[in-house]
Amino acid sequence: MGGQEVKQLEDCTVANALGTWVFSVAGALLAIPVGIKRKSLGPLVFFGTTGTMLDIIMGITQCEREHAERQAKLSEAQSSATNASFSETGAELSSLSETRAEYSSFSETGSESST
Repeated sequence: MGGQEVKQLEDCTVANALGTWVFSVAGALLAIPVGIKRKSLGPLVFFGTTGTMLDIIMGITQCEREHAERQAKLSEAQSSATNASFSETGAELSSLSETRAEYSSFSETGSESST
């Protein structure tokens, strides 16, 4: 794969889950005014953890999608390689049967001429 590091599904989920931060920041920004209004840290805990969970879920989903696409490309490449080898084998068999037919017609004409 041209020097490109291929990530396994386990590595990819950790990298994507920890690499996203949009919902965590949005949850914290939403929690700060609500927490000040209620004079409580409860909204910060709720929105902060909810945002973090959304980031993790979105990262894992993205990675699984990429992994499925990569597996589909691999299976497509394998099936096309298999089809190519079958067509080559079919061409070899057809040329072999043509050669056999030519040989048998030559044998029949050769045996008729000798009798």
